[in-house]
Amino acid sequence: MDDRTYDGSSGRVDSTRPGRHRDNQVRVGLLADPGAPSDLAAALVPELSEVLAVEIDDTTEWVVDTETREVPLDEEGLVPLETLARQHRERRGWDVIVVVTDLPRRIGTRPVATVLSERTGTGLVSLPGLGALAVRRRGRHAVVHLVRALTGHDHHEAGGRPSDVPRLSPLRHVDADEESDAHLALVGLRGRLRLLAGMVRDNRPWRLVPHLSSATAAAAATGAYAIITTSFWTMATSLSPLRLFLISVVAIAAMATWLITYNHLWDRPPDEDGRAKAVLYNAATVITLVIGVTCMYVLLYLAGLLAALALIDPGYFSRQLQRPASFGTYLKLVWLASSVGIVAGALGSSLESEEAVRNATYGRREQERRRRGREEDSS
Repeated sequence: MDDRTYDGSSGRVDSTRPGRHRDNQVRVGLLADPGAPSDLAAALVPELSEVLAVEIDDTTEWVVDTETREVPLDEEGLVPLETLARQHRERRGWDVIVVVTDLPRRIGTRPVATVLSERTGTGLVSLPGLGALAVRRRGRHAVVHLVRALTGHDHHEAGGRPSDVPRLSPLRHVDADEESDAHLALVGLRGRLRLLAGMVRDNRPWRLVPHLSSATAAAAATGAYAIITTSFWTMATSLSPLRLFLISVVAIAAMATWLITYNHLWDRPPDEDGRAKAVLYNAATVITLVIGVTCMYVLLYLAGLLAALALIDPGYFSRQLQRPASFGTYLKLVWLASSVGIVAGALGSSLESEEAVRNATYGRREQERRRRGREEDSS
C-alpha cells in the first residue's frame, strides 16, 4: 500500500510518514519556459532528487522531471497556476509542479522571486527575481523552498520566517491572504537591485552586436576610415588617456540614448501606478543598451587594433608623427577611432526597423509585455 497520500483540496502531498522509497514517492515536475528557464531546469534535474532527499526528507523517493513549454499568460498578463496545475497533474502525474519562467512577477507593488499556491500544489520561480549571479544556486534553493512548503516540510523561526531563507537575504516571506498567494518578496534596495540585474540578464545585452548589423557595419567602416586617416593620428596621440576615456563614455552614452529615443524604448505609462513600475523597466532598458553598446565598442576596438597593427608600418607612423611610435600610440589611435565609429554606429542604427531593435534589446517576455502595453494603449 502506498504510504503517500494526496489531499486534492489543498494540493499537498503528505510524505511525512516513513516508508520505503518505492512506496513513499513524490513526483516533482519543473514546467519551464523556453530559453534561460529551460536551461536552468535542465541543469537542476540531474541533482535535484538527491538535493531534495538531503535537504527535505531522505525517506522519500523524489522523482524529478522537466518539460519545456511556453507558459501561457492570462488576460492580466499573469501565469494561470491553477489551470497549469490541473492540466499537467492529470497528464504527467506530477504531485508537485514548479513553473520556471522569465516573466518578472509582482504582487501589489512588491517584486517577487517565488510564488507558492498551496491550494493548487503549485509554485512559481521568476527568473529575474534570482538576479544575475549564482542563478543556478539560487534557482535550486528556490525550487527546494517551494517543494518543502508544498509537501508540508517547511519550518518557521520566530516571527514566521521560513528557516531556509537566510537572514541577510533580500527575500522576505509573505503569507497568503484573500488577494494573493504566499510568496518570497524582494524588499529594500538590495532586492530591487537583484531584480534589476535579473531583468538585464534576461535581456541578454550581448546580443545587440549581431542583431544590429547596420549599426555594426557603420561603426566598423567609420572606425576603419579613422585609423587610416593621418590627421586622426596626430589628434589621437595629442589626447590624454583621461580625455580619451571621457570621449568613449560620451560616445557610448550617445549611441544608447539614440537607440532609446529613436526607437521609442522609453516607457511612459499614463497612470501613476504604471509610472512607478516603469522606473524599473526603463532602468533595465538603459543598462541593457549601455552594456550592449559597450560590447560593440570592445569588439570594434579589438578589430581596429589588429587592423592598425597590420596596416600601419611603425616607421611610417613615426615619420608622420615626427616622433617614435610605441604600442601605446597604436592604442590611443584605435581608442579615438572606436569612439568615432560608435557615434557613426548610432546613426547607422536608424536603418534598422524598430522591431529589430526591440528584438535585439529585450528578452521574449519583455517583448510580450511591451506588445501587450501597446495593444492596451491602442484599444
